Amino acid sequence: MTETVSIITLSIAGLAGLAMVTTATLAGWRGWLDLQRTALAGDHPDMPAAAAPANTGARIELADLKERVRKLEAIAAGIDL
Repeated sequence: MTETVSIITLSIAGLAGLAMVTTATLAGWRGWLDLQRTALAGDHPDMPAAAAPANTGARIELADLKERVRKLEAIAAGIDL
């Protein structure tokens, strides 16, 4: 008799523990999905704005880098500038 009660008690405790873990996992999953929805919607305040150069100096530097890349590609292709 006591063995049957012990088995039933352990089974109920195991099911209760499984229910708690499942509930916690489901809550975490829903939170993660909400976070991803917010990030995709662009409403997240920590998301950086568009990566456009803000000032003239950055634009000049970007143009210089593009010119260097163009020259390196020409050298790699064997074109004499």
